Amino acid sequence: MKAASVLQEKIKAGGPTTGILVTNHLWPELVEVALEAALDYLIIDAEHGAFSPELIADVCALGTLLDFPILLRPVSHELTTVRRALDIGPCGMLLPGIETAAMLDQVRDGVYLPPRGLRRPGGPGNRWVKDYSYDSWKGSVEDDLIVLPQIETRRGLDHLEEIANHEITTAMAIGPYDLSVDLGVCGQTSAPAVQEAVGRIRAAARSAGKQMWMIGNGPELRRQGFTFLCIGEPTWLLQATLRRLVQEIKGGESNV
Repeated sequence: MKAASVLQEKIKAGGPTTGILVTNHLWPELVEVALEAALDYLIIDAEHGAFSPELIADVCALGTLLDFPILLRPVSHELTTVRRALDIGPCGMLLPGIETAAMLDQVRDGVYLPPRGLRRPGGPGNRWVKDYSYDSWKGSVEDDLIVLPQIETRRGLDHLEEIANHEITTAMAIGPYDLSVDLGVCGQTSAPAVQEAVGRIRAAARSAGKQMWMIGNGPELRRQGFTFLCIGEPTWLLQATLRRLVQEIKGGESNV
């Protein structure tokens, strides 16, 4: 997919690449909003969001038509789940709870056709491949697929190098809240233990010649030198913006 290829190049170039993680509300026009806002990608959170496969497929289709990258976070990294997720038509996946290279081997089996994997493609994603030959599937879907393994546990931290160097890993990623829970500092994402883990994940990514996906305050993350950024969940961003506007209005003095 062109969208995947474009995002791959942006990530590798190391310039600011920004996106959003959609958990609470998803509708097709949000793709146009993201495009007009000059965002670089959108991730649909199917792990925590209550979205129908039909809606996800429609959003992925619009992203493909507009060459705007739509990624999907499935509920797990299991082979059948990954196969089904890719059938819906995203150009990549944010994978929760990755702890070992063996888990990524399962993902590889779910995203590659034989002989490299075990995928049996179908569903809405089929319409974007010009024909059903192996070369067409490989060139249209597999070659530029974005795969972002999220490190969310101590066990994941113990296997950073093998995860970062896996053949399907595009960039390393983090689940800061879940990781804080596993590290015993629930919700304290700025705690020393979490920040030390961030540094380890970032170092493993750099050693493998890859970037690290980070979610949080975009300007602050940029000041820290991160380039592959997720600036938040859109409804939370809307709420924060509305709160700020209301405070400005109510806090200002009228000249009437």
